[in-house]
Amino acid sequence: MLAEALDLWDGASAYDDVPARDAVRAEVDQLAEVRLTALEARVEADIRCGRHRELVSELRRHITETPLREELWRQLMVTLCLSERPAEALQEYQRLRTTLVDELGIEPGPTLQELHRQVLAGEALVVTPAPADQVPAPLSPTSPPEPPPPLSVQVHPVHQLPADVPDFTGRSGQLDLVLHQLRRSEADDRARVVVIHGAPGTGKSTLAVRCGRALADDYPDGQLYLDLSGTAACPRRPEDLLAEVLSAFGVTGTAVPPGLEARAALYRSLMTQRQLLLVLDDAGCSEQVEPLMPPPGHGALLVTTRWQLADLVGSHTVDLHHLSEAESIDLLGRMIGTERVEREPDEAAAIARACDHLPLALRIAGGRLASRPSWSLRVLRTRLEDESGRLTELRLGSLGVRASLELSVRQLPADALRAFRLLGLIGPHTVPGWVVGALLGRRPDHVVDQLVDANLLRLMSSDVNGQPRYRLHDLVRAYAVEDAEHIPLADRRAAVERLLATWLDIVDRVVERLPPSLAQPPCGVAPRMSLPGDEVETLFDDPVHWFDAERLALLGAIELAAEWQLGDACCELAASAAPYFDHRALLEDWTRSHEIALRVSQDHVVGQAMLRRGLAQVQIYRDDFPDAIANLRRAATLFTAADDTLGMALSVAGLATIDRFLGRYDTAETYLREALDLAIAADDGRHLEAQLRSAYGMLLLAQGRPVEARPWFDQALMMCVDLGDEHREAVVLREVSRLHHQLDDSDTALACLDRALEILTVLRDDRCIAYTLVRAGQIHVDRRDVVRAQMSLTGAARLFRRHSTRGDEAECWRLLAQLEADTGDVAAASSYLTRTAELWRSIGADEQADEAEAALHALP
Repeated sequence: MLAEALDLWDGASAYDDVPARDAVRAEVDQLAEVRLTALEARVEADIRCGRHRELVSELRRHITETPLREELWRQLMVTLCLSERPAEALQEYQRLRTTLVDELGIEPGPTLQELHRQVLAGEALVVTPAPADQVPAPLSPTSPPEPPPPLSVQVHPVHQLPADVPDFTGRSGQLDLVLHQLRRSEADDRARVVVIHGAPGTGKSTLAVRCGRALADDYPDGQLYLDLSGTAACPRRPEDLLAEVLSAFGVTGTAVPPGLEARAALYRSLMTQRQLLLVLDDAGCSEQVEPLMPPPGHGALLVTTRWQLADLVGSHTVDLHHLSEAESIDLLGRMIGTERVEREPDEAAAIARACDHLPLALRIAGGRLASRPSWSLRVLRTRLEDESGRLTELRLGSLGVRASLELSVRQLPADALRAFRLLGLIGPHTVPGWVVGALLGRRPDHVVDQLVDANLLRLMSSDVNGQPRYRLHDLVRAYAVEDAEHIPLADRRAAVERLLATWLDIVDRVVERLPPSLAQPPCGVAPRMSLPGDEVETLFDDPVHWFDAERLALLGAIELAAEWQLGDACCELAASAAPYFDHRALLEDWTRSHEIALRVSQDHVVGQAMLRRGLAQVQIYRDDFPDAIANLRRAATLFTAADDTLGMALSVAGLATIDRFLGRYDTAETYLREALDLAIAADDGRHLEAQLRSAYGMLLLAQGRPVEARPWFDQALMMCVDLGDEHREAVVLREVSRLHHQLDDSDTALACLDRALEILTVLRDDRCIAYTLVRAGQIHVDRRDVVRAQMSLTGAARLFRRHSTRGDEAECWRLLAQLEADTGDVAAASSYLTRTAELWRSIGADEQADEAEAALHALP
């Protein structure tokens, strides 16, 4: 079937004869991705059917067309191995690795690395053959599929550990001790908590990552990794850490409970359903760790810290000291080549002693030698001995790290030295390379490479947009902060202002490509600074993925603006990010960013108003109506003082929304009329006016007055079309479907939803597509149309699952259960209700789960 589908592809790419506009390019890219995914699935099926010999030449042809597609390389290596050609498989791996390193500066992914290891070790590849007697028959369009059997909630494994260090050296005793404490057995119900404690630079994080990867089989639900920033000026709060863990479990938006205790309780409840390893890096105190302690017998916790956490009950501590001389020389040899060490063994030993056998210092010294292959080891030894005063300090633990860093930093060119010092100002965040140019105020040229080569800046990964991401090691960053004192305060402040101005410009441009949001864009008082055009355009191919990659760095920029008391920039960054927080239902980030900005933007009247209105929107989502009303009224007062008519209209519209939710239709109508008058009077209020006219129609529908609602919806649609606001048109059409459904005209209602889906598909707004499919599914349920209801609701459930919104997915299965029960298919209804209850239970929504189980027991 996949081969037949692929045969329908005609030509090099879709829409070859259509002008290449943005919407067309987006559709072309999406179709190309679908085709490649189908191709990979067909090849995988061919492999399982034993047709590997015929695939080799075909896969090589496809790789020529898409040389960075790692799955095709994996399949080629597998087919070569199955064809008894392992040497060629190894050659293909090296060819891919050369391509990735030369073009992107990254290694192949972990799946390919593991396959490479298997081939080198001569391990047999196991391929599950396709059962010849189980070929599925095509689904008839006139008959619904059989209902699925009752399922347990799928706990999707998470794998967040950073990359392992390939030249890991020593630590065998500590490694065995950690593994012994954290190995899992079925009869073992103890709390498995290990704390790796040691001085700065002893390799705590490296050991934790190595242990986490070695424990992969013991914890099949994966490994979660959190940087606690314990050495930063503002360590991460435990409630924020819990929100991030819950998000990884699929608990997002309003499902995340407020408060530390409630989140910790939900976390413990969800951990009882998982066997998962949680790695907490750089803990500052026990208070950060205690709420994340797993329940006994469920999961494990591995913590790294510079401080003794003696009050962490039930934990085992592993102390990490400096390497032995043999281990230090071994590490040096792995970095610069054993032949160089063997030629000058005395010099290698002297360098190891000068570095006090500290892994970080050894890596810095080894990095300098590796980047200078013409140097003898005596050159570096002599240079170290010239720093006799610093060698005394080198034997004093952390002072040794500082001395080693100073030796490396002093070799930097002027631009790289300035960039290194300025990077220390931006906090413990992984950032894209363009940040260096913004700090310097000019193109960074080779500065980033110089810092990476000097082992001062670490290349962490490439994000979903293909951007390399970098981070200063915490000790390196601490040194950079101290060294930044050499730069005058005014120059440091100017660098921070440039960085924030660049963030603001990029965020403004990315937000323009996001689906419209209720969040109001900032007024743009703070300065903006643009990156070079060719550098910027590559960032915007997928605005949501860009924000996903930059989320933590952007929150760090908001904190940086607050730290430097740059109120305008802080306020506008927080407000600019609100549409993304809204789109992804990141209510915790939304709240945190706005609370930080409120504290430093007292002189920014409109900014304060925007922030309060943003907080009110979060509170509306959480049904916290009293606080939302207070913030909206305060926002309206501030907007009035600033003579911002559009802001006033948005605030009053929020009050109308609350009263509609609470059934206070008279006051809701009063607020809506006031907001509508303000929007009409505003200079740029036509988009809001269209939204408010639709809201007026929704209010009338809520009161059972569809005939009166119709002209309001008609006006809203006409305005959307006139304005070219396609996204709002789709949302209004979704509400218009309610109108026609109330008027018993479900055909027209479905036609409206079909048009909305067409628009949203072009705009690639998955969440709105899912909600539109749910609306269509509700109509099909009312019409007892089982097949179409299944198509709409299972499609919506798939999208909700992709975005980890389990509550919405559960509602899809509940509607299908209702339909199956009404049409007499008790077995299918039972299956759907079981799935509904398990999904609700998986995110701690016990009341909804109890309701689903009660409905299950009530089935005949």
